[in-house]
Amino acid sequence: MDKINLKIDGIQVSVPKGTTILQAAKEYKVNIPTLCFMQGVHEPGSCRICVVEVEGWRGLQPACVTKVEEGIVVKTAGKLVRETRKELLELILANHNRECLSCARNQKCELQKLAEDFGVSSVSYEKKAARAEMDEWGPIVRDSSKCILCGRCVSICSNTQKVNAIEIAQRGAHTTVTTPYEEALSGRSCINCGQCIKICPVGALQERDDSDKVWSALEDPELHVVVQTAPAVRVALGEEFGLPVGINVRGKMVTALRRLGFDKVFDTTFSADLTIMEEGTELLQRIQQGGKLPLITSCSPGWVKFCEHNFTDFLDNLSSCKSPQQMFGAVAKSYYPQKAGLDPKKIFVVSVMPCTAKKYEADREEMMVQGRKDVDAVITTRELAKMIKQAGINFNDLEDSGYDELLGTSTGAGVIFANTGGVMEAALRTVADILTGQDLEAIEYSAVRGFEGIKEATVHIDGLEIKAAVVHGTGNAAQLLDRIREGTANYHFIEVMGCPGGCINGGGQPILMDKSRTQEVNRLRAAGIYALDRQAVKRKSHENPEIKKIYEEYLEKPGSHRSHELLHTHYVARS
Repeated sequence: MDKINLKIDGIQVSVPKGTTILQAAKEYKVNIPTLCFMQGVHEPGSCRICVVEVEGWRGLQPACVTKVEEGIVVKTAGKLVRETRKELLELILANHNRECLSCARNQKCELQKLAEDFGVSSVSYEKKAARAEMDEWGPIVRDSSKCILCGRCVSICSNTQKVNAIEIAQRGAHTTVTTPYEEALSGRSCINCGQCIKICPVGALQERDDSDKVWSALEDPELHVVVQTAPAVRVALGEEFGLPVGINVRGKMVTALRRLGFDKVFDTTFSADLTIMEEGTELLQRIQQGGKLPLITSCSPGWVKFCEHNFTDFLDNLSSCKSPQQMFGAVAKSYYPQKAGLDPKKIFVVSVMPCTAKKYEADREEMMVQGRKDVDAVITTRELAKMIKQAGINFNDLEDSGYDELLGTSTGAGVIFANTGGVMEAALRTVADILTGQDLEAIEYSAVRGFEGIKEATVHIDGLEIKAAVVHGTGNAAQLLDRIREGTANYHFIEVMGCPGGCINGGGQPILMDKSRTQEVNRLRAAGIYALDRQAVKRKSHENPEIKKIYEEYLEKPGSHRSHELLHTHYVARS
């Protein structure tokens, strides 16, 4: 490969031909600030914060799109560069809502950090009059007064997720980021995945804050308030308190939830095990009885809504199983009150999720049993961290404690739902034991692990060949389903997670200031999840003693009439 030699801030640099100045600088540990740029997602060179000086060249050059050339000398921090970046920041801030203290992204805002780094203490430009849009009708809140027109949200929504729910409109001084026909996001094809929130450098996009709803429930003496925590939360929550990425804070989290006032603290991994029992049974029935194949998982509400909008011909392929969140809510308002001697009408179910789409899922009309919502309120990992801070709890000093019994017992199979490939692997562990009638020891299916956009595997179990695929990110899901439509791909079982990387990278997880670390952070969180699986006493869903008990005492068997009443659902074709 041809190498290009150059100097950056006096450092001799040698990089492949075609490398940008920004990439070359990063490789040699020279920091060049960026605001709009994101490698592989959004590379427009529009904000110009990354400008550098190249000796002998006219004007300053945007480092993110300027390719290196042989022998050039680059200066990244000279007086002209510093003054230009500062002026550019002032221009951006002139049209930005600067109510930083009341903003949800205070201290986690890339624009705020750059302003601090460059000593921008005042703005000398006059703010232009602009019509601000405030869209707060759904799980994702959009405030255009904070938008800096970087375009990141448009790129990830359109190019990565293939949703196209948000776009850049108008030109020049009238340019705006908006929705088609300027309708509410919730009224469009938005799947509420929240990836736009995570990629936004400022606070223009945020999840709907439901923490006040939870506080009100906790303070209501008439309510019995229970909480469930998703597996991905336990390896990410610690980041909000300065702990290392991927560290398991399950014990501290449970203690903190009790301190907040929840009557019972349960685990969504219990209902993940329940999901495997129902979904594994459904898979075997479809394979053995000639049902609709491939069976496609339905755990990810963002993916389900994407399918309802864009692939209505595959709705019959979706598993009829509710997600673990909704299954938990259904049994928490039926089986649990029966066992605990409580009035189901007095039970208030709260979910702590890594996912903004779970807020939408909990509000779906289909997610009710006997006129009662399965789940009453959903908060994200970020919202839980905020509540803990509001309560004055010193999270890092908390002792570890365990989940409450009945709906708090789970297996390693339930935990790995957090990772892309986890639902598939958990299902295969149970299906393999059912088909062979044995307690198999080889239970780690490495072929479905990892962060490739589309993974394929053929699993041979007791003479049965199961062709499987694992997909994360709805853009990859669209690509795979198009191949099935064309007849170039054929599977029995497909796992789809709506967010790139799976639940560990959900739209409600902690915000990364350095977006270039996203893949590294995802790998560390995933490693934390697999470590929990390896440490688990039981690693197969059907071995969970509480799962055995709920079928013996209440549900009868997987796929029973009562199971279908509580744990299964249907889908809606959407325009």
